[in-house]
Amino acid sequence: MKRIALTGCILFTAFATFAQTATDSIYALTPVEVRSIRAGEKAPFVKTNLSKAEIRKLNTGQDIPFLLNLLPSVVVNSDAGAGVGYTGLRIRGTDATRINITVNGIPFNDAESQGSFFVNMPDLTSSVNSIQVQRGVGTSSNGTGAFGATVSLSTNEVNRLPYAELNNSYGSFNTWKNTVKAGTGLIDGHFTLDARLSRISSDGYIDRASSDLQAFYLSGAWLTSRSTLRMNVFSGKEKTFQAWNGIPEAKLFGDNDALLAHYYNNLGSIYHTREDSVNLFNAGKNKYNLPLYKNETDNYRQTHYQLFFDHKLNDRISVNVGSFLTRGLGYYENYKYGEDFADYGLPNLVIDGETMTSTDLVRQKWLDNYFYGQIASLQFKTAKDQLAVGGGWTVYDGNHHGDVIWARYGFNKDQRYYDNDAKKSDVNVYAKWQHQLTDAWSFFGDLQYRQVKHNMNGFEDNPSLGISRRFDFINPKAGVTYSKNGWLGFISYAQANKEPNRDDFEAGLVNQPKKESLHDFEGSIEKKWTRAQLGVTLYYMHYKDQLVLTGKVNDVGAYTRVNVPASYRSGVELQGAYRISDKVNIAANFAVSRNKVKAFTEYLDEYDASFDWIGQYTVEHKNTDIAFSPATTGAGILNILPVKNLELSLISKYVGKQYLDNTQSEGKKLDPFYTQDVRMIYTFYKKLFNEWSVSAQVNNVFNKHYQPNGYTYGYVYDGSVVTENFYFPMAGTNVMFSVNIKL
Repeated sequence: MKRIALTGCILFTAFATFAQTATDSIYALTPVEVRSIRAGEKAPFVKTNLSKAEIRKLNTGQDIPFLLNLLPSVVVNSDAGAGVGYTGLRIRGTDATRINITVNGIPFNDAESQGSFFVNMPDLTSSVNSIQVQRGVGTSSNGTGAFGATVSLSTNEVNRLPYAELNNSYGSFNTWKNTVKAGTGLIDGHFTLDARLSRISSDGYIDRASSDLQAFYLSGAWLTSRSTLRMNVFSGKEKTFQAWNGIPEAKLFGDNDALLAHYYNNLGSIYHTREDSVNLFNAGKNKYNLPLYKNETDNYRQTHYQLFFDHKLNDRISVNVGSFLTRGLGYYENYKYGEDFADYGLPNLVIDGETMTSTDLVRQKWLDNYFYGQIASLQFKTAKDQLAVGGGWTVYDGNHHGDVIWARYGFNKDQRYYDNDAKKSDVNVYAKWQHQLTDAWSFFGDLQYRQVKHNMNGFEDNPSLGISRRFDFINPKAGVTYSKNGWLGFISYAQANKEPNRDDFEAGLVNQPKKESLHDFEGSIEKKWTRAQLGVTLYYMHYKDQLVLTGKVNDVGAYTRVNVPASYRSGVELQGAYRISDKVNIAANFAVSRNKVKAFTEYLDEYDASFDWIGQYTVEHKNTDIAFSPATTGAGILNILPVKNLELSLISKYVGKQYLDNTQSEGKKLDPFYTQDVRMIYTFYKKLFNEWSVSAQVNNVFNKHYQPNGYTYGYVYDGSVVTENFYFPMAGTNVMFSVNIKL
């Protein structure tokens, strides 16, 4: 209750600061909360902007990472294989825990794991009016440190005219997307209200990898000639059948029925035939005719409350205050066979003289958290200078607990077996200055101070381990830009520092992780002509103490990431576009990179012939590729407008070979792949409705079987090294049809 009361005071205070006499002249103010963190046209950072029109073309119900699939150095994946449900994003080989995500300037990354779970915001795309993706450290100021990229989403658009939309899509794997949107436009010249309801469902490409997602979005704003007060409330609820284990290599590539193996999902399968289990939990059979546990699902609701006050003091000075609360609550549930009592803190059980050391059970693991805080900025602008001073504070207050809701014996119903609280606070201040040196040359400087505090009262496998850590970071950024006669070029340097995530701290009191540091050097040159555009970017990203998995076990026998002294990413990114005629245009990008860990020690568990654990076997590696970092990626799109209102697009994507870990072993890799999609959009104007369009997209036209994601682990058994690889396949040829109506 204290957390709710505190956030209520924040929101009330922001409301109370708003006092502006309304006038008849209303100007749509560009949201200050976005302007203060995004890279401007002349900022010396690599960026790509997606407009509302571009986003609309891509929005058929797939998650936000799939909207970004054609951008340079991007690789996306999906647990369910079709882009709905749990999805992943990597940029320059950097995963989502190292990509800074904001929504209207508000941090979105999970404060503890630092990952971004877009499944918690179903169909947010339908409310997003612009996206900026920065590669490298960029200008990120709010939230977790950007260690490879930044994605900034904005929904705070002013719609002057009333509108109503119906967006419906249907496609392969019984995938549905239904969206209703409406807005009042400006009422009485000052007030506007926008609303959205969404539902997305899919059976998934992978066996039983279903998704059932619902969401709403509500935004109200009051505007005057100098001020904007806006309140956003949006929420998402997801229920997904788990498909987290992937497909074993032997099953995927060695099964007699290769197509059936491509769907394989062992989660929820009951591998033994005890009648009480089968009768209690059987909800049918999977494609391998195994009985199933009916609720092997992930369930989570996340609700966002955002309040913004933007005020333009005069032509030079503007200010912004943003307050937020993100509420998360949910669990995932598993049927577990033969779980040892000792792993749940219980003694062995004696029944009729027989000692029982294990039991079958069903457990739920819960997250119950509040994430709240404020951001603020002041911007000063003259003919030659732009200065932004700002900062923010956030608090994550969360509880982790686990309940056994059924067991064959030994547990009470709903018995709690762990209960751990955690708190994380984050405070930052920054100053950004852009100065026009000459008509062509400008300078940009950015300095941020950030302090992070962690307090964790135990972990699931180590309940007595308490962690209290503080990190202080100074992150400088600077660069110069040349802009004249269609040329735009820059060179820049940026430093980023990053705290470990929650799992890293479970290493134990002796082996606590250190912070990670990144030095990012970027250079770019771009030329625009009337019909063409061409650009090249070079980068070198040097990491100090980067945290990577090496196979080493921590104090409680779990695998943990360790700091490696030196690693780097370097590469060249090429982009081009050409308007061949009024009816044909083409755009493409291609990236070549080198991504290396200079040296690290690999640890392998060692077992004897009886499978008793002996210890850990070590292997030294030098100058090996960083996991999930393809040396080449490319994408292209050819748009053809054969007749009025009709657009045909040929969409191509290539991703080179990736390794599943940092050993650069050919036995642990993801093969390169190329996919081809086709899209058709036809738009009607003033026929039945004000505007409506029909679209069809065929993905993976050539039915390529490929795996953009996976994982691996190895061990030594009876003197021989054994490697176990697991993969997450993507769907073969699949289609999506959409009808979008503007009333």
